[in-house]
Amino acid sequence: MSFFDPAKFTEGAVQSLKKELTGKAIIAASGGVDSTVAAALAVKAAGDKLLAIYVDTGYMRLGESAFVSSMLEDLGVQHQVVDASERFYNGLKGIIDPEEKRKIIGEQFIRVFEEEARKYGGKFLIQGTIAPDWIESGGGMRDTIKSHHNVGGLPEDMEMTLCEPIRELYKDEVRSLAEFLEVSVSHRQPFPGPGLAVRVMGEATPKRAEIVRQACHIVEEELELASTNGQMELPWQYFAVLMPVKTVGVQGDVRAYGNTIAVRAVQSYDAMTAQAIEIPYSILKKISERITRTLKSEVNRVVYDITDKPPGTIEWE
Repeated sequence: MSFFDPAKFTEGAVQSLKKELTGKAIIAASGGVDSTVAAALAVKAAGDKLLAIYVDTGYMRLGESAFVSSMLEDLGVQHQVVDASERFYNGLKGIIDPEEKRKIIGEQFIRVFEEEARKYGGKFLIQGTIAPDWIESGGGMRDTIKSHHNVGGLPEDMEMTLCEPIRELYKDEVRSLAEFLEVSVSHRQPFPGPGLAVRVMGEATPKRAEIVRQACHIVEEELELASTNGQMELPWQYFAVLMPVKTVGVQGDVRAYGNTIAVRAVQSYDAMTAQAIEIPYSILKKISERITRTLKSEVNRVVYDITDKPPGTIEWE
């Protein structure tokens, strides 16, 4: 088993970036561990020639834009927030197929980055792509498990030169690197690049995205509280999914036809495999009650997914 040395990797990555980045660069900053580690490396190499772009797609977690902006400020990276929600909503209108969703999202991201790069004079695009992203996206002898937006969604006519400093690393190595670089989000749970669009099964309309945004927030709050209180170990990843079908329920003595939310929580080491965890019943019950009470006009049923990866994947799409 090889030993990953974050200090040695950092030294080599920064030197490589200094040679590669011969002009201004922008970095796709999502606020997740991968892109933030890439930003921390890039700022060491490019300094004030680097601009971090955070794109609010309309499919982000509750309060995400303010969180990411504050985090990038603390990191000392010049940055800007671009609200492109209407653009992404329009791009996904009527789209149901998960692969098509991911590719549309990937291309829309690049188009936004290209527009911002023209204003800034950026010639390079830095991404926090890691090994599981391109492995699962397929190519060569590899089957496509799911096209990650930052791999399978890249348009062939992209104007910028792509730079991926942590492309060969796995998630555990990225977290180790984040700790070495003292990145504040080193142990933040993963969030998919396409955001809540792949947690809405079927068409990811603004209304359905808001339903799953609220449900995800409740799942996160309750599991983090339970972990703080010593009731359970905090999962590696935990979230809610909005199902594409409605079921019959009841509110008071009136028939209610509402949506179903699935809760997902897993433990993993490198994101290549994962195990569904056992959540105490009392916590699941509280999650269900909060979701159905908060979203009572939209959701009348909550279920828990106990599938490992494989045969499932961590995200549902």
